[in-house]
Amino acid sequence: MARDLPKYTVPSLTPEDGAKVAEILQGRLNALNDLALTLKHIHWNVVGPHFIAVHEMLDPQVDAVRLMVDAIAERIATLGVAPVGTPGALVKARTWDDYSIGRASTTEHLGALDEVYVGVITDHREAAAATEELDTVTNDLLVGHLHELELFHWFVRAHLESSGGALSTDGESTEEGAAQAAASAARTAP
Repeated sequence: MARDLPKYTVPSLTPEDGAKVAEILQGRLNALNDLALTLKHIHWNVVGPHFIAVHEMLDPQVDAVRLMVDAIAERIATLGVAPVGTPGALVKARTWDDYSIGRASTTEHLGALDEVYVGVITDHREAAAATEELDTVTNDLLVGHLHELELFHWFVRAHLESSGGALSTDGESTEEGAAQAAASAARTAP
């Protein structure tokens, strides 16, 4: 998204660099807003065995992701650019499909959520790498978020892993494929 250069930015960055960092962060703002909504959607629509464990595991993740959203939006503003957090702008700018699983089992949702986290974390790492030389403060913010995102991903994967270490979603690259693989593995587990 091409934007006008900010009138000011943080000391030691040029307006061009401030705008570039803000653009990278806007992508992360969109992704994390989407993640918070997706986590809440799963929280409301998960059913079956382990319902309460998964239902209650997700709310702290929602809260933490919302804090990440706020920190990123405030960093964008600090860089002299207006953060855009409207639903229409998010939908227009996103490069991924909407979460497609409705009311479903805990295993199906966790399988799909595994893929969601893979996408968010991969893109967050790319953003961290892109800001490493450009702006150490933004880079530090993104790296801190990665710590929490990867921890939450581990929480999800622990539900999908066999005692032998096999991940039921291994080899899947779509939410629906991962949901089906996780459900199939759960049906055949001893």
